[in-house]
Amino acid sequence: MTTRELEVAVRQEAGEPVIALTGDVNAGAEEALMGGYAEATAGGAGAVVLDFTAADYINSTGIALIVGLLAQARTHGVEIKATGLSSHYREIFEITRLADFMTIEGGNDA
Repeated sequence: MTTRELEVAVRQEAGEPVIALTGDVNAGAEEALMGGYAEATAGGAGAVVLDFTAADYINSTGIALIVGLLAQARTHGVEIKATGLSSHYREIFEITRLADFMTIEGGNDA
């Protein structure tokens, strides 16, 4: 399986910072993910949206990185929302109980 290094782009949408994730959320994604979060919250955002529409693959290490991001956000009173998850990853977020700690919005199934 070919992996794609995670790239993040932060944009504003409906008054909230959105971190668009492109590529694989795995062990190599920590710097990009945390850098995107730091950029998104630099202005004191109360909520951040993680856009998984272009995320190709999320492995167990990627899930652990998301857990770490959730812990950091909770410490700073920042709500995390997720959008663009496929039904497969939405189910994984529910099984791992990540869905208990974030709002999951629109999916990415065709």
